[in-house]
Amino acid sequence: MVRTGLSALLIIGTWATAGLTQAAAADPHSSAEPQASAGIVTAMQRDLGLTKDQAEKRLTAEKAATALQGKARSAAGASFGGSWFDAGSGRLTVAVTDSAKAGAVRATGAETRVVDHTARELDATKDRLDALSAPSGVSSWHVDPRANSVVVNVVASEQGDNDVRAFVAKARKAGPVTVKRTAEAPQTFAAGTVGGDPYYTGNVRCSIGFSVHGGFVTAGHCGQAGGAVRGWDGSAIGSFQGSSFPENDYAWVNVGSGWWTVPVVLGWGTVSDQLVRGSNEAPIGASVCRSGSTTHWHCGNVLAKNETVNYSQGAVRQMTKTSVCAEPGDSGGSFISGDQAQGVTSGGWGNCSGGGETWHQPINEILNRYGLTLHTA
Repeated sequence: MVRTGLSALLIIGTWATAGLTQAAAADPHSSAEPQASAGIVTAMQRDLGLTKDQAEKRLTAEKAATALQGKARSAAGASFGGSWFDAGSGRLTVAVTDSAKAGAVRATGAETRVVDHTARELDATKDRLDALSAPSGVSSWHVDPRANSVVVNVVASEQGDNDVRAFVAKARKAGPVTVKRTAEAPQTFAAGTVGGDPYYTGNVRCSIGFSVHGGFVTAGHCGQAGGAVRGWDGSAIGSFQGSSFPENDYAWVNVGSGWWTVPVVLGWGTVSDQLVRGSNEAPIGASVCRSGSTTHWHCGNVLAKNETVNYSQGAVRQMTKTSVCAEPGDSGGSFISGDQAQGVTSGGWGNCSGGGETWHQPINEILNRYGLTLHTA
């Protein structure tokens, strides 16, 4: 990992900042904010193929869509079938099963689509799949509101496997299911010790997600409760105060020994550092960027929410899938949309040379689980 040009002060602050979490005590609403940071705009231009003007307009539209989600869902009532951000129209789209509700939803400023199944029905189908034992050839499954179905992702090379076929057959009986192929099986992004990287526990190197008051949050597979955490210079930072993996993939580390927390996500000299102002959850279809110690700063789109990811170590639930790339050592790092914390890097498939997909554990779940407060600007 290259740190050339970065002061120890910046790195320390960044590490403490990297911890992404969600807490009952955290204010989910952001304060009045300045224009989008040049760093995020630059990264979106590079990774999403946008012009500077297109990236700025999209961030503005995504912020409006994020703020609209709750009001639009209330207007849809029991007919709510899910929602997502449409990059083409720049607006939030809400699925409804009752066309009579469409007018009330449109009155909130959202677009509508009439579908067959409610979000409650799709969630119930996914719950039935979560109760099944999945073979390694099944990589993940999630509710896709745009398809109005539960999507089961199968590793292409394993689709003919008898256990995979049996799982798919059971899944189809559980409710509306669509099967898609993925290139590779998911894996976590921890790595063995490499000199000069952000933090270590044992022989594992991971990345900080976001600062919370008293420490930072990161991925659960990076270390167990009680495990000591060291900095890039070998000095003690603190220890894991809580950790959960599999089933979940989150943890938090207390900060002491001269280390402190700041509300910043590091841009690694590629883009400017980004202030964290809140943890409003971006909708499906919105842009999202990731900061990690191996591949630094990359952006993509939110592809799915509440996805169950079937790692070799066990299933992890309620994950968010993105088109952002990642590699070993990026685990635990920050996912951010605009200036809103989204989650901590868990795992995925592919790399930042050929592309891939990466999941993050949503920040607000982590904050609530441990009663933490996100450190914001």
